[in-house]
Amino acid sequence: MGRFFRLILLLLLLPFSAVAGQNTATPQPVQSEPAGPATQSLPVLGGTDRQITLDVQVTDKSGKPIRGLQEQDFTLLDDKQPRKIVSFQAVDVEAVATSDPPVEIVLVVDAINASFRALAFERDEVKKFLLQNGGKLALPVSLVIFSEAGTNFSDSSRDGNALAEAFDKYAIGLRSPTRFQDGYNGAIERIDISLKALGEIVAHEKTQPGRKLVIWIGPGWPLLSDTRRLTSKDAQQAFNSIVTASTELRRDRITLYSVDQLFPWNAGGTRIRYYENFLKGVTAPSRALPGDMGVQVLSAQSGGRVLNASNDLTTAIANCTADANAFYVLSFDSLPADQPDEYHALQVTVDKPGMTARTRTGYYDQR
Repeated sequence: MGRFFRLILLLLLLPFSAVAGQNTATPQPVQSEPAGPATQSLPVLGGTDRQITLDVQVTDKSGKPIRGLQEQDFTLLDDKQPRKIVSFQAVDVEAVATSDPPVEIVLVVDAINASFRALAFERDEVKKFLLQNGGKLALPVSLVIFSEAGTNFSDSSRDGNALAEAFDKYAIGLRSPTRFQDGYNGAIERIDISLKALGEIVAHEKTQPGRKLVIWIGPGWPLLSDTRRLTSKDAQQAFNSIVTASTELRRDRITLYSVDQLFPWNAGGTRIRYYENFLKGVTAPSRALPGDMGVQVLSAQSGGRVLNASNDLTTAIANCTADANAFYVLSFDSLPADQPDEYHALQVTVDKPGMTARTRTGYYDQR
């Protein structure tokens, strides 16, 4: 097996190994250890919990959330077969008479994969979002700064003015021009530390109650594809990593979103839609590719959105957070799988005209 695939295999095994079973204390707004390579291997998932819980967004043709639906309005398909809904809840934040709604917004500012110019623009757009409505945020928001210095977490707050002030004081700095090489090797290193950071974010959000909307701001790490053959052992390990990432995001009720500005060279649409080549669920080790772990791919598969066709990032972030205002929580009991890590495609439909339901596109079942 070539050096390229050995490095790719390593990075696929890293990020979520610390997530499963981890009980991490809430990070304070100080830097974590600098991002860098790790060496631990990933445990194989197992478990007997048969209940699958889904957060479902329902919108009309204009994208406006639909409220007031009942359980009988929904049809849930598991591998195209109808499944009985065993629990149902309609969540409407505007109707919740509590100071602690069951949703948190996490804004991730990516200083590794964005250019300095793009990063400066993104910072301005994030501040505009935080300062809307006089800085009074409808939901708790936390900031995550991902840079060469490490992954920095802020406390969650509804005070957008305080968050913006803290954001201003954080010096992200320039990405080292000598750290990342050109070509595959530089791309591999960025993928490596980016996935490690995502793993740290998932580990932290695992300790938080309720649903979490994690909005990754920036172009994300490279989407690499290669058809050279892996050994069966290496392919199985890469597949295990994909299964773990999908399962931990689902179990911890994390919905990912990918938000990026539209660059002139992307205006034709080819590059901004490239991630769609990896959206189909990976059903076997022989089908695993590095691009299957791209942030855009994970976002779409988690039921989130990919917004990369506009330069109005403030509005794009607001459109993502709107998913927290009204949604539905459905659960069903999965059937025992014929084999470990058996992929199942999911689809939820609403039996009313003009409405679209969006949720996770699949899950991995166990025996």
